[in-house]
Amino acid sequence: MLEDDVFKKRKLDKDKLITYGFVKENNTYKYSKLIMDNSFRVDITIDSKGKVIGKVFDLDGDYEYTNFRLENVKGDFVNRVKEEFLKVLEDIADNCFTKEYFIYQQSNEVSNLIKEKYNVLPEFLWEDSPNFGVFRNENSNKWFGLIMNIDKSKLNSKENGEVEVINVKLDDLVDAYLKKDGIYPAYHMSKKSWVSVILDGTLSNEEVMSLIDISYELSNRKKEWLIPANPKYYDIVNAFNETDTIIWKQSSNIFVGDTIYLYIAEPYSCIMFKCSVTRVNIPYPYADKNVSMKKVMKIKLLKQYKNDEFTFKKLNDYGVRAIRGPRSVPSKLSEDLNKS
Repeated sequence: MLEDDVFKKRKLDKDKLITYGFVKENNTYKYSKLIMDNSFRVDITIDSKGKVIGKVFDLDGDYEYTNFRLENVKGDFVNRVKEEFLKVLEDIADNCFTKEYFIYQQSNEVSNLIKEKYNVLPEFLWEDSPNFGVFRNENSNKWFGLIMNIDKSKLNSKENGEVEVINVKLDDLVDAYLKKDGIYPAYHMSKKSWVSVILDGTLSNEEVMSLIDISYELSNRKKEWLIPANPKYYDIVNAFNETDTIIWKQSSNIFVGDTIYLYIAEPYSCIMFKCSVTRVNIPYPYADKNVSMKKVMKIKLLKQYKNDEFTFKKLNDYGVRAIRGPRSVPSKLSEDLNKS
């Protein structure tokens, strides 16, 4: 149905229908417009739920014209009728309906609640999936929600039909929440950390938002990085003797608030410094025979470790076999670094 495509992500504003030219009859609104040099008439009916149905009549022959809806009927005349009909629909959509981000009511309600609470709007990142909206934590740049329209059968359900779901991150709570109606193993994301919540009213908006709150908090957590530093190229030890804040080559995955543990290569061969990232994406084009970079970050010294605390040999016990570039910190190592 052409009408379904045009009005798929629209919400009816009934107050605008009469002003536009619709006439109310019982619980429906009706509108007519001549097209094709007044030889055809478009009749539009909108019911109380906002469902739009359009018909085109050939006034010369006094019959309903439907060729423009048939895929196997081609030709300039048929295409022109279709274009004129679509113009009528799109004008009504622009003037009598409000745009919404998603297809179904609860999805839009949840999206509005996210905006109110976290001041975050959905991002539509994929041309081939135009209805997939990502919600991103502005502090960490991490996702905390993804609304998708999919077939219900993809949720390990015996039912078919289009639904919208929101994927949220629950980590250790996944198994507990999967016992609840309306919550499924995550579609298209890690099932160990994420779940898919169906947005069909099975869960109330308050229940959905409580899951989103968990996901947002998890996305708000800062990351810890282990980064190598070679004193042959830059004397970082003396640098921190002179100031507690320096600039450092930045990886695109590092954000303000992340923690940096600097592993100093020979002759030290140990983790020596714990730093916090205070600023990122500072333009700094530079290149020599040892290093090239386009942007840097500012890091602030939080703590210095003793040279024998976290040697390379001891790091092997935590599963760290090599430190060639920025890498995440194993959980046990992180625990001990924060204890020390």
